[in-house]
Amino acid sequence: MDWYRISPDGLEIFLRVTPKSGRDTIEGLEISSDGRPRLKARIRAVPEDGKANKAVIALFAKVAGIAKSSVSLGSGATNRNKSLVIACDHAGAQAIIDRLTSGLS
Repeated sequence: MDWYRISPDGLEIFLRVTPKSGRDTIEGLEISSDGRPRLKARIRAVPEDGKANKAVIALFAKVAGIAKSSVSLGSGATNRNKSLVIACDHAGAQAIIDRLTSGLS
């Protein structure tokens, strides 16, 4: 099981978000309590009125080099464990995965 899933409609990314952090960053991979690997993301935004979700979308769009309009929240609107859905083709999905993993330790 990976931290992402490629489908005909795009790319789904599984992540764990820590709000109210000192900076906006993608830190690496972790295995969550349900056994699923997830990307760890930290954001400065507070988890109220959708601010944290918007910040997560903006962060991933920036790191992936794509428009924010291509990224949507798949699940986890009120949870730290979330999924993002990125509208793209298979080649675009692979390019995004490569960009995201190039900065991971």
